[in-house]
Amino acid sequence: MPESKLIPMASKPAVFLNDTTLRDGEQAPGVAFSLSEKLGIAEALATAGVPEIEVGTPAMGEEEIAAIRAVVSLNLPMRVMAWCRMTAQDLDAALESGVSAVNLSLPSSDLQLAAKLGIGRAEALSRIDALVRKAARFGLSVAVGCEDASRADPAHLSDVIAVAATAGAARVRLADTVGILDPFSTVALIEPLARYAPLAIEFHAHNDFGLATANSIAAYRAGARHLSVTVSGLGERAGNAPLEEVAAVLQIMHGVPCGLDLAALPGLAALVARYARQTLAPTKPITGGNVFTHESGIHVAGLLGNRQTYQGLDPAEFGRDHSIAIGKHSGTAALAYVLEQHGRHGDRETLANLLAEVRRLAVATKATVPAAQLVRLFDHIQAEFQHPRGEPCRSSC
Repeated sequence: MPESKLIPMASKPAVFLNDTTLRDGEQAPGVAFSLSEKLGIAEALATAGVPEIEVGTPAMGEEEIAAIRAVVSLNLPMRVMAWCRMTAQDLDAALESGVSAVNLSLPSSDLQLAAKLGIGRAEALSRIDALVRKAARFGLSVAVGCEDASRADPAHLSDVIAVAATAGAARVRLADTVGILDPFSTVALIEPLARYAPLAIEFHAHNDFGLATANSIAAYRAGARHLSVTVSGLGERAGNAPLEEVAAVLQIMHGVPCGLDLAALPGLAALVARYARQTLAPTKPITGGNVFTHESGIHVAGLLGNRQTYQGLDPAEFGRDHSIAIGKHSGTAALAYVLEQHGRHGDRETLANLLAEVRRLAVATKATVPAAQLVRLFDHIQAEFQHPRGEPCRSSC
């Protein structure tokens, strides 16, 4: 029976991804992008097909405003959004920066409303109404950010959504600010709100429990059609939902169109990692160096016979390919394959001797054995087998 890995795209609503690498991603400790780096990341995001970026926080001052204006001036095929607190001063700074969209953010939990602003729900709704109407009058596309939505009263969130819609907002962002949701509680939060919401719902996940990707997918299934992400999940504390993971799960696993060029994501991740001065973990899903690398003898033998035996994700989707690493857990099939790529062919006994040497070397060095070194070991064993020590060489050696 032919393999069916995709759900027909026509049956699934598209997802609109908002990448906030340049805002929330830059809030990761020690990360500070230069202007040229911000421009490079914005261009790379546009090349990958990201439809909207959250480029920064204008209220930080003139330097930040100038950087945002520089990104806007690139005229990239994407919407450029600024993050603002729900204040007139922040909105004025955003207008000065030249963006076409703003995320006006306000705490939504009683805890944060009281602790951060000293106000209650009624005052919060009043501020939302006033600021959204002002932003809309200036022609901005407005998202209302509900900070700490995962700890807010759903009744208040429903009121926020109603007020935001009436005032002219395009969507409401529900943020799991402290990363306490799991997929089940995400659905419980999003589904009843999205079912009756008069505007689009966005979900913004944090990864404190390692569930940001799963929670984002759950939010989509619950009715959220906008998802907030960062490249490689870069962000404060444990980070955010990774762009590449969310896009791959939606487009490949669920057949939901995000409009992204998946093959551009490994290069994008490498670029952001370099500019953030962070190492991209080799086991990072989608973009890590080891994701499509195989050492286990059983796995390699299976892949060499039929890639579907140990392939749940096709590396070609991301412009990548499988690679074989030679190490302690390799088998003779892997050795033979690598040797054949270098014009060498060994019999069963030679390969068995070579495997023993590879395992000894891997344990001693705590590393894989490069192909060039494997060839040298093979040649040495071949020479030893043909001309054992103590026997004279009968031809020119």
